[in-house]
Amino acid sequence: MRKLIAYPLTIIHISTYVLLLVIFHPIQVITYNLFGSKAHKAVVDILNVFLLSSLYILFCRFSFNGLKHIPKNKPLIIVSNHQSLYDITPVILGFRKHNPKFISKKELGYNIPSISYNLKKGGSVLIDRKNGSQSIKQILMLGRSMEKHNCSACIFPEGTRSKTGDLRKFQVAGFKTLLKASPSALIVPFAIDGNHKLHKWGGLFPLNFGINLKYTALKPINRSDYSNDEELLEAVREKIKEQLSIDKAKTA
Repeated sequence: MRKLIAYPLTIIHISTYVLLLVIFHPIQVITYNLFGSKAHKAVVDILNVFLLSSLYILFCRFSFNGLKHIPKNKPLIIVSNHQSLYDITPVILGFRKHNPKFISKKELGYNIPSISYNLKKGGSVLIDRKNGSQSIKQILMLGRSMEKHNCSACIFPEGTRSKTGDLRKFQVAGFKTLLKASPSALIVPFAIDGNHKLHKWGGLFPLNFGINLKYTALKPINRSDYSNDEELLEAVREKIKEQLSIDKAKTA
């Protein structure tokens, strides 16, 4: 019965989601070309407010925690677990005052209304996962831009999303490159809890409904407290894992 109810709700939600992307695409283009990057960012923030709010159609509730304790005068490397295609929006909204950028696969830079344009014009980098040297070069450019413009970058070191919500192994390569290129950046673990439950039946159709989604920014980590990058990233992973366990215990 639950799955049957999910079908019409998902149709309405996805139709709304796609319509928002289509409507905001020309608005982004016009804004960027007439008013510049700051105005474009404001439009992207508004778009993501609507995109996240579209989850109300699925009777989902969401909450943000810990963000008020994140300093605004330094670049951040936001390290997040990865549960869903819906993970990007809470990062954009939660860290909107920190102007987050993303490391995305190059395929996302084409033919997706609003999303592809924002990735290209919003300062994110598109990498070819089959070309290691190109990827490192792009990530280095992002890190240097963080230092110059005091912006932030979000990285999902699991690489691919966890279908169960359990943390996968964190890959260190991209993280180490960002650390090298942005030596002043604070490391902020970001725990995404619940997004994987949207995909209860394995994909985007139908989507589950009535989910509590929780997004928690944890206390920034000073890299000088750790002897090497691998130890630092493992500490980040443990902090995210601990937060997910706390969230699970609260909902049990």
